[in-house]
Amino acid sequence: MKKKGLLTILFAFCFLFSLAFVPSTKAQTINLTYSNFFPPTHGHAIQGDNMIKEIEKRTNGRVKISYFPGGTLTKPTVCYDGVVKGISDIGMSCFAYTRGRFPVMEAVDLPLGYKSGKVATRVAYEFYKKMNPKELQDVKVLVIHAHGPAALLAKKDVNSLEEIKGMKIRCTGLASKLAKYLGAAPVAMPQNQAYEALQKGVVEGSFAPIEVLKGWKQGEVIDYVIETKALGYTTAMFVVMNKKKYDSLPPDIKKVFDEVGEEWVDVHGNVWDSADRAGLKFTIELGKTIHGLSPAEEEKWVQSINPIIIDYQTKMEEKGLPGRKAVSLLRELVAKYNK
Repeated sequence: MKKKGLLTILFAFCFLFSLAFVPSTKAQTINLTYSNFFPPTHGHAIQGDNMIKEIEKRTNGRVKISYFPGGTLTKPTVCYDGVVKGISDIGMSCFAYTRGRFPVMEAVDLPLGYKSGKVATRVAYEFYKKMNPKELQDVKVLVIHAHGPAALLAKKDVNSLEEIKGMKIRCTGLASKLAKYLGAAPVAMPQNQAYEALQKGVVEGSFAPIEVLKGWKQGEVIDYVIETKALGYTTAMFVVMNKKKYDSLPPDIKKVFDEVGEEWVDVHGNVWDSADRAGLKFTIELGKTIHGLSPAEEEKWVQSINPIIIDYQTKMEEKGLPGRKAVSLLRELVAKYNK
């Protein structure tokens, strides 16, 4: 009996001792951060949150992601570097906010006649996958998305090249060149500063998709929306992850990030189109004026911006980058998805 009791005590001791070396569930949790420049109520901020929830769900809670929308962790212009340096583990912002940093991806923003946000998004993502640019090798790309065709959102009415000449226009990336070719004065500025700049007259207009009229409430501080094929460009955006952090994940967790990222490409593309419809409705209800250009004037605007594409190709080739290949692939993809 004594021997049996001793064995029982010894077994219990060994069992408790072994438990001390079993990692707790809490210790196994992978805690990450996600920085998003869109304001919390914006569709892309909401879908960023939904993406987080989907990742947490599919990993059975093994991954927990703290969310920082509205640029509260890293500002739009430093979001990418913030991910590279590990200030945030995941980040969403625009390539165009750091002009010159992403020369190959800048080609996506050219005025190539995108019909919608979903088209621009599919084109941008497929372009990235086929080109696999060196400039994005320091991160893990989860999502690429892009807005629908832009418009001129203005404080005053504009019906001709003469009337846009000299206007201070908020824009980013290649849109800054577009403003210059149209005779306007480009003012580089992210969307989160545009409302106040328009309100105070720091700028007289902005090149942006219709969605910002409601999503960023800019319909409240402009009076005219001018639509033209000359502004059929987009702005490509990213959701990227710190490469070392991604590489450190278990294979099954990596698979979840890969699958959810792929699915959220179309999710963000659909958000753009839905937001454009909402922006248009919002602006009409505010009583603002929306119109196009006369056929003759439209042709003048289109011809004025054509050199931008040629200029991009030439400069990229001079730098040893595949400018012609990039534009050729984009034209092919735009034609494919515009159908």
